Amino acid sequence: MSDDSRWMRRCVELARNAEGRTAPNPMVGAVIVSRQNGVDVLLGEGWHSRAGKPHAESEALSNVSGDTVGATLYVSLEPCCHHGRTPPCTDSILKAGISRVVVGMVDPNPIVQGKGIALLRNAGVEVVVGVEENACQELNAGYVKAIYHGRPRVWLKAAATLDGRIADHRGVSQWITGDEARLHGHRIRDRVDAIMVGSGTLNSDDPALTTRFEGGRDATPVVLDTNLTISSTAKVLRSSKRAVIYCAEDAPVRDIDADIVRVARSSSGLDLESIMKDLATREVHNLMVEGGGGLNRSLLEANLADRLLMFVAPKVLVGGAGFVGGTPLDLGASYSFTLLSATRLGADVLLDYKVER
Repeated sequence: MSDDSRWMRRCVELARNAEGRTAPNPMVGAVIVSRQNGVDVLLGEGWHSRAGKPHAESEALSNVSGDTVGATLYVSLEPCCHHGRTPPCTDSILKAGISRVVVGMVDPNPIVQGKGIALLRNAGVEVVVGVEENACQELNAGYVKAIYHGRPRVWLKAAATLDGRIADHRGVSQWITGDEARLHGHRIRDRVDAIMVGSGTLNSDDPALTTRFEGGRDATPVVLDTNLTISSTAKVLRSSKRAVIYCAEDAPVRDIDADIVRVARSSSGLDLESIMKDLATREVHNLMVEGGGGLNRSLLEANLADRLLMFVAPKVLVGGAGFVGGTPLDLGASYSFTLLSATRLGADVLLDYKVER
């Protein structure tokens, strides 16, 4: 592995410290290195912690120990060159005397998109672009999707038996998986911007959708409730984040302590495309869906699902509810997935799949 790749991977690692906390901004990590006697010496590093806080480059510069003149800055995303909530990072880089900047990926935001790189090059700084680009793209896949498509990256999450059941024949689902898998699920909640369920899951389980481990934070609860039947005492309304409830335009008017958004009806219940676009305006880049088979089917059918996180328990229920519902499909029309990783969690296994179109 080259030195550039090694340091860029460190940038990605740093950026992930802020997963679920930076929207509408991307996650970014930065490292400053000086070449001394043929050896790279780390001068400083940092990451963007949340919108409105200093960017990764500024954080790394503020943590520097040593002289930055002639040093190399590694950053997972192109430095900004405009005034937003914070000053341009390019100004800080030039002021610090950085002579070389290694960029993981170009920022897709039209406000930046190559302008930061061009400014640095015009100022005489050597700029290398595209080191560990795939890793940097994956880091901010939700941000990229929000920029290009105006909707969040959607993760389907399910806990199922070996025969794909997410509840038994009585509708009981607690608990299919063990403690270690459930804790891991809460750690994933900590890293997404919002968690969605449908009214079926809401009414049967009354989930809180909170993140329960020390140091965790809650994502925004999102409920699809076509006819606005949610109970005023539902646990989801007591989250530390204000819930967003999507209902039909003709649903009854009710005084609910949540953001009520009315959208058009569709064959699946509600216009999912409109819901996704609205979520993007609410600074949701990564949405995790913890619904039942009906909601999963609707999202797959609408080509809105990007990933599937399947927690599989070594059990067989026979009958009961499957993680994808609806009418059966012929083999040729089946949904397809590509396995990206498998992780053992106690007696259970987490399978991470990419959803194929």
